[in-house]
Amino acid sequence: MQVIPIHIPKEIEINDDISELISSHMEFHDGDILVIAQKIISKQEGRIVNLSTITPSLLAQGISSEYKKNPQIVELILSESKKIVRMEKGIIIVETKNGFICANAGIDESNVKNGFATLLPINSDYSAEQISKQISKICGKEIAVIISDTFGRPLRMGQTNCAIGVFGLNPILDYEGTPDSFGNILRVTAIAIADEICSAAELVMKKTTKCPVAIIRDYEFKKEISSINQLIRPESDDLFR
Repeated sequence: MQVIPIHIPKEIEINDDISELISSHMEFHDGDILVIAQKIISKQEGRIVNLSTITPSLLAQGISSEYKKNPQIVELILSESKKIVRMEKGIIIVETKNGFICANAGIDESNVKNGFATLLPINSDYSAEQISKQISKICGKEIAVIISDTFGRPLRMGQTNCAIGVFGLNPILDYEGTPDSFGNILRVTAIAIADEICSAAELVMKKTTKCPVAIIRDYEFKKEISSINQLIRPESDDLFR
């Protein structure tokens, strides 16, 4: 398996043709998996906010005062969330409108102009689907696409890249019902391959090298219609909430 970085020196702007831009920097093979950082998708889709235009509510002002956070950022967090899961030690963990459990609703002020912040794409599955189809038209190759973002994890230090949008591959490899090397039948072994692919891609994408895209090549996967919702654990099964 190969992990191939794609450096894009251009700063992505609203309505840039990301598919054309990526295709101009790389020759694709059938079966490639394209991993794209959420940040450039958000920029291209106009999910970028001038913080000076945000008027914080009284609730946002109260939270920002208690947790020493920018009140405009807190207002955005509230507006992008279904509910607050936990607030502690200056961190706001929420459930986003997309169903992700993450810090600050995925709102980020890094790799963007001062005074601005990016929001998560409205529908990352759709974003991944459109890019896959457009690249197929340009290159004549069938590729899968994953949109990635950096999340923390319960009971683990550090962050890892995780999938927030998928198209063209099953995000979970389920071994349930298959025998292991000793003939035991596996029951609860479902590997989140989309997340693992994103973590592998992060090793070459990094954060400061203008490399927001990577290709995973020569990895065998099951091509099928899929959704990021397959990776979201129902609240009733979540031991951490």
